[in-house]
Amino acid sequence: MPASILEEGGHLLGAASIRATATATRLVCPSCGSLHVAQVLGDNGGVSYVCTACGHSWS
Repeated sequence: MPASILEEGGHLLGAASIRATATATRLVCPSCGSLHVAQVLGDNGGVSYVCTACGHSWS
């Protein structure tokens, strides 16, 4: 049993970050190759992507 709630929280965060990095898929801008890509919702509810480095957008 952890001695404090901080120890317990640190353990859970560590496990979550391991799982996230193992299953994460990186998006790459097709225009400039940057990894700085944001996911945004389109007008009709679809998903689009915007490169925050060069401004290129695609869906």
